[in-house]
Amino acid sequence: MEWRQIIGFYQLVRLGSFTKAAEATFRTQSALSQQIKALEEELGCLLIERIGNRKLQLTTKGENFFRFAEEVLEKYESLTESLHDLQGIQRGTLSVAAPFTTLYHLFPEILREYIAQYPQVQLSILDRPQKAVIELVKSGDVDFGFVLESVTPPNLVSWRWKRVGTVLMVPLGHHLASLKEVTFDEVVQYPLILNPRNQAHPGRVDIEERIKRLGLSYSVAMESSNVELSSVYVEMGLGVSFATIVQDLPILKNRKLEFIPLDHYFDPDYLVIVTRKNWTIASCKSAFLNLLLENQSAMSG
Repeated sequence: MEWRQIIGFYQLVRLGSFTKAAEATFRTQSALSQQIKALEEELGCLLIERIGNRKLQLTTKGENFFRFAEEVLEKYESLTESLHDLQGIQRGTLSVAAPFTTLYHLFPEILREYIAQYPQVQLSILDRPQKAVIELVKSGDVDFGFVLESVTPPNLVSWRWKRVGTVLMVPLGHHLASLKEVTFDEVVQYPLILNPRNQAHPGRVDIEERIKRLGLSYSVAMESSNVELSSVYVEMGLGVSFATIVQDLPILKNRKLEFIPLDHYFDPDYLVIVTRKNWTIASCKSAFLNLLLENQSAMSG
């Protein structure tokens, strides 16, 4: 069994395509196919079944071998980074996925500080919606993800980073801002700006279910998955928008907007850092996590 066979098989299963796996491993499809065939002959069993022209399916033995390959590659990465640590070399990789708002407004200062301390670490930063972030973390394609605690599955490890709350964004001086406590009956009198329905956003689902239970009708003036984009159109008077935001989000300061707390309807949530369970975190990665948590502790203090 050769090292490149293990890598080739792992990439084939992960990417689900000989074409993509060949590109990822810098080989031709024919060479990769021959390597997988040789691996199956050596092990004396079929690892992958081809269904139709393109679809691949792991056999039970193939699933066992994939878990072995995944564990071997993970241990290899951990070993490499540990050897670098012993030599005093701060080298390794760090991959992170988060939604746009987190990356744009909350992440840059932390990242600048990390790069200053670990200039030789190779970074990979992905802008993805929450659902995609979770899948990337679960599959091991990224080291850390940033999502809301309320959507974090129990099979991931999480650390609370920043508190977020649900508010109603309205233009400055809007009638709703003068009320002591806003109700849905009053909110639906105005056009709404909501998250896209096709993204099955949990916030939108919750809002629409509450409105439905109350027997109220409403109109949607705009669909937007980005709080900054929504804020621009709220400011111009197109409608009012529900938003789950971190307190004192920089982009929303000094704007002609008002933020009405909806704590009487929605429990507070948290932006959390997530990673896989039973995963050995190399020093350059744990340093990133510690920097995030220390920064949050300093802000809380």
